[in-house]
Amino acid sequence: MALIQCDFFSETLQLCTSMNVILPQPARTGYPVLYLLHGLSDDHTIWLRRTSIERYVEPLGLAVVMPAVHRSFYADMAHGNRYWTFVSQELPALARSFFPISRRREETFVAGLSMGGYGAFKLALSFPRRFAAAASLSGALDQAGGLPETAPVWRAEMETVYGDLSQVAGGPNDVMHLARRLARATGPRPRLYQCCGTEDFLYDQNLRFRDQARALGLDLTYEEGPGEHEWGYWDRMIQQVLAWLPLQDDEA
Repeated sequence: MALIQCDFFSETLQLCTSMNVILPQPARTGYPVLYLLHGLSDDHTIWLRRTSIERYVEPLGLAVVMPAVHRSFYADMAHGNRYWTFVSQELPALARSFFPISRRREETFVAGLSMGGYGAFKLALSFPRRFAAAASLSGALDQAGGLPETAPVWRAEMETVYGDLSQVAGGPNDVMHLARRLARATGPRPRLYQCCGTEDFLYDQNLRFRDQARALGLDLTYEEGPGEHEWGYWDRMIQQVLAWLPLQDDEA
């Protein structure tokens, strides 16, 4: 495996930013790719620091792209930068131009934890023709229904991200709404994997998304069990995600 720290200038963000990339060896073209997203208090280095993701993907022939998006909630922020445009448009184009990764939907996946689980489902539900599968680990999946009224500091941060919080429901930042929209549409639907620890503070949000996805008939694999919002749980569950991914056998 090759591990690459890639520092580059983003035209969307108008600043220098970074991504870490794991590439299989020997080198060839068109590796299947997993975009692996970080949580609210983390950055592009965290999956490598807190899990054995490089070792886990080595036998799979899978490239992994891990970008930095700060505390953006993968949004074009009301009072901040355009991280949704960056991660959904510019990042994939740059990654494909820099590295030998696949352009095929069948070989393009996204996963993340907490804020990154939300980002992963937001990407796959917004662009079902681009992603074959998406996984959320302890995701913040109900931004419309889960915004706390009694936490002024947290509410102020969410207003920095979204602006008028009353406009989140039913809009492009509401993954519950995006799931309903996908269920009504024709065309491909990504496979979804969702897990959450039963002691996690986001457990109720995960139950709400699970119940809605099942009612809508989406292709959802759901797992829960003992666990809190912490890296021991995510290190175990990312291995489950990798085993679940619909990777194609390639004898070439």
